[in-house]
Amino acid sequence: MSKQEWKPGNMLYPLPAVMVSCGREGETPNIITVAWAGNVCTNPPMLSISVRKERFSHGIIKDTGEFVVNLVGRDLVKAADWCGVRSGRDFDKFKEMHLTPQESRKVSCPGIAESPVNIECRVNKILELGSHDMIIADVLCVTVDDRYMDDKGRFDLGATDLVAYSHGEYFELGKKLGKFGYSVAKKPAKKTGKKLSGGQKQSSGKKKKR
Repeated sequence: MSKQEWKPGNMLYPLPAVMVSCGREGETPNIITVAWAGNVCTNPPMLSISVRKERFSHGIIKDTGEFVVNLVGRDLVKAADWCGVRSGRDFDKFKEMHLTPQESRKVSCPGIAESPVNIECRVNKILELGSHDMIIADVLCVTVDDRYMDDKGRFDLGATDLVAYSHGEYFELGKKLGKFGYSVAKKPAKKTGKKLSGGQKQSSGKKKKR
């Protein structure tokens, strides 16, 4: 087996493809597509997005201190790509992509109603790192689409057809391979009884004296 050595670069893939909505009061809200996003902390719940300074949304988020992260399913991938290559300086992205602004619960900017999950955020700090600023934010509220609630009241995130971004391409998430901790989970004990006719079982042990 042989490998090539490349110069340092961003090769941590796949990543979530998310649409980040933001807006100043009295102005048309905007959407920016971000692939560099991730969880930061569980308690308190925090996440991060990384945005170039020259992006139109950077100034909006910096001025308002809030934004909404909207997860992207298969039905939204074209809109996500379009919002990533067009500027809010020139287009009303909600209007152009036929998306519905959703009133948020904890922040003033809207989420995207068509997204299965909306994560409302308030900026905690901004780290100036170079080409991108990392915006670390507190998660204030999460809303989910009722269509993906199962009969047990559980939100089925796997049914939302989420999309990942990998090296310039979009992919729909595929087959489930396991769940957290499955590699160390104990296997269920094997049943030793043999089935008889009528649904009865024959014990493999000795008969008890009566």
